[in-house]
Parts: sequence; structure tokens; C-alpha cells
Amino acid sequence: MAGHRRQAGAEPALSWNDARRHAFEAGPVLPAVRRPLEACAGTALAAPLVALSPLPPLDTSAMDGFAVAGDGPWRVVGEVLAGERSADRLRSGTAVAVGTGAAVPPGTTAVLQVELAELRRDVPRGDVPRADMLHGVVAPGRHIRRAGEECRQGEALLPAGAAVTAAVLGLAAACGHDTLEVRPRPRVVGLVTGDELLLDGRPRNGRVRDALGLQLPLLVAAHGGELVGRSHLRDDRALLRDAVSTADAEVVVTTGASSVGPADHLRGVVQDLGARLLVDGVACRPGHPQLLARLSDGRFVVGLPGNPLAALVATLTVLAPLLAGLGGRTLVRRAAVLDEAVPAAEAGTRLVPVRLEGLCARPVPHAGAGMLRGAALADALAVVPPGADLPAGAEVEVLPLS
Repeated sequence: MAGHRRQAGAEPALSWNDARRHAFEAGPVLPAVRRPLEACAGTALAAPLVALSPLPPLDTSAMDGFAVAGDGPWRVVGEVLAGERSADRLRSGTAVAVGTGAAVPPGTTAVLQVELAELRRDVPRGDVPRADMLHGVVAPGRHIRRAGEECRQGEALLPAGAAVTAAVLGLAAACGHDTLEVRPRPRVVGLVTGDELLLDGRPRNGRVRDALGLQLPLLVAAHGGELVGRSHLRDDRALLRDAVSTADAEVVVTTGASSVGPADHLRGVVQDLGARLLVDGVACRPGHPQLLARLSDGRFVVGLPGNPLAALVATLTVLAPLLAGLGGRTLVRRAAVLDEAVPAAEAGTRLVPVRLEGLCARPVPHAGAGMLRGAALADALAVVPPGADLPAGAEVEVLPLS
């Protein structure tokens, strides 16, 4: 079996950074598909997003008010509502009422916002009918969104690999797209193992509640995957082997079977299935007994530790980069400044739950490997490099938890 092999009781040789890189580069990017916009949320662009239309497509008003031509005061000659377009040129000294987003007539030199406008009835002269006269002061060009000021037709707006967020969907629709070419979200099956786990009620009779299975849908979705199945299994090698071999997904995630104890069967299972072991333990605290393997049919197996915080660390170490790589997305790196000193782990990289407050990262209490309270208080993990005690004020990489 190729890859990095760890002996029981030995410190893992693979560094945290190398484990993340191996996971990100583990497999080919999923083939691109073309989908309607409403089915693209959570995917990644497979090609740059190119504007099919200029934005805005016409000169439009940025305010509720009056489109005016030339110097005031102006004679009000009509109105243009959103969705309408006036073909008549606005003559100097005249104005039309407009709403935000309405196309302004040709000849418009500015939009006078309604809060600064004053309407007065003029005095009729001869056969000139009585009319509303608009008074106010506005600089030329004010409150007009010119056609194409946001983007030109044919302009590349976003690169391939960008996540399709709500704003991206809105932008794609605004510039004329009905469909997008995207990389689909990798499908994930979760296998939660452990004879000691309860699915309801209080801990009792030496057994504990399953704290990881409930997190899997959120964790997988947060990092670009789609959980399509989840099962709870007893600590049984044959059951685990059958569940892994029959899982219909690009990625199989197990919890609680990745170490070297008598009930930890995952290494034996991937060996039985002829898998290539890519990551076998990582030099980090917590979360060092984690695993990544590739099956002969191209599917991946990720083994997360059973301890709650350790499982979160392993999620961000191997599962999140794997999903990003398969889904054609980039790995985003963020930094913050520690507001108190953090010591390094005795060996390897230390991952510390922190609360982000602006650009500052504040370590939270209750952050042991088997604890969830600290992770519930935190919104990121700070990465403390091996052998580097970090003082307050030091810049540190942070990994968002959601």
C-alpha cells in the first residue's frame, strides 16, 4: 500500500501543511456541468463569468427624483417608471419624474433627488398652460448610473473556481445568464461509528450522545460538499467494509475509527479494499489520528477522529481541502492578529479555537480535544506553527469553522 504509513505509538511524519496540500491535490476536479441558475448555489464556476450584457444596460436613475436637462428651474413634462423607456429626448429646461432604476431619457444631464426638489405652480402666460416648475440645485451627471459603468458586454467578471454565492447568482442573472457551467459539489456519505454512541436522550450506562453525526451536514456544506447519506455503525470491521465499498458518493467520511485501538477498523478496511493511503496521521494537535485514502475506483475515504474538537481539526486539515480540490475551488487563506500569547504544541502544528473580533483572534476556553464547548464559542481555528510560541500581536493564519 503506497503512501505515508504510521506505526502505532509513533509520531506522524506528515506535516499539517503537507497533509492539506496532499488532500487538495488528491484527485481530479469533477467534470463541469451546465445547470440553470437556480441549481448552481454552492458550486464553483468551471469557466470565467462573462457579461452577456453591459451593466446597467441603459442610463438609469440612482435615486427617486427628477431627470433634468440643462439648468433649472425646469418645467415637469411627465414621468418615467421603472421598466419603461422614453424615446423622446429631454429638452433643456425640462424634467421628468423618475424612480430608482428607471431609464432616464436621452438628453438627461442629472437626476435631482426628491428630497432636494421643490415643485411650484407657475403663472400661466398667454396660451401657455399652467405647469409644475421644479426648483433645486444638482451638479451635472449627479445620480445617473451610466450604461456599462459596472461592466462592459464581454467583460470577464469572475474567474473559474469562484464559489457560486447568492451575489454571484444575482450578478449572473443581471448580466443575462440563464445557465452556468459549474463544477458540481462533491457528494459525501457519512459513516458514524461507535458502540458507545446514543442517538437520543441523556448520556447513560457508560454511553454518550453522538456529537459528530449532527455536525456532518453543516460541515460538509460549509466546505463545498453535499451530504447525500449518513449511517450509524457498530464497531465492526465487516460492517464498515461493506458500508465503505457500497457508498454511492465521491467521498466517504467516517468518524471514530481512524486511530489504532482495537475498535478502530478503518485502516484495515482500506487495506482490504486495496486503497492507496495518502495521509496516515498528521503532525498536529489535536486531531493527529486522521486518514485520507483513495480507493481503486477513484472514490476517497476520509477518517476523522472520534473526539469532537479533533474531528473539527481533521475536517479542516483533509476533508475541506479535498472537497475544494474536487469541486474546482481555491483554498482561501485568512490572517488575524492574536490578542494574547499562544504556546506551540510539544510537537507538530497546534490548532487553537479562537473568536474573531475584527482583525483580532481571541483564544477561547474549554478547547481540549474531546471538548465542543470551545468550538461552539469559536468561529475559527488559529494555526500555530511547530515550535513557535506566538506572542500577543503576532499574525496567525485562521481557518473559519463555517
